[in-house]
Amino acid sequence: MSTTHIHNGSAPERWLVIDASDRVLGRMASDIAMKLMGKDQPTFTPNSKTGAFVIVVNADKVKITGKKSEQKTYAHYTGYPSGRKEVDYLDLQGRRPEEIIRLAVRRMLPKTILGRQMYARLKVYAGPNHPHSAQQPVTVTA
Repeated sequence: MSTTHIHNGSAPERWLVIDASDRVLGRMASDIAMKLMGKDQPTFTPNSKTGAFVIVVNADKVKITGKKSEQKTYAHYTGYPSGRKEVDYLDLQGRRPEEIIRLAVRRMLPKTILGRQMYARLKVYAGPNHPHSAQQPVTVTA
């Protein structure tokens, strides 16, 4: 018995659609991260891109539990002195709801060059429509 190693380019491309309607943010983000890394496949190779392209629709309908909607903030640094900025969850959901899912998934991926390549395979849309129908994506149910 020998171990099979998948190299970049030899793994078949998979396109998956995930509907974020009424799904909890953290649990959905961990599922998406596993699919982007390819850990849901038996051919998982840690040093290769074996994961799928993931399309998330209805990002504006994602749910969070507890009091997070009033208490959660997202911080970033502008690069200038005293440049730390914070945005509340409700503000970010009103202006850019797809950014909430992107941030949750990005923080669950590896912090390497390969992790950035995995993150580039994530496509998030606020509404129910997406422009990737030519790739014939498969709808994934929870």
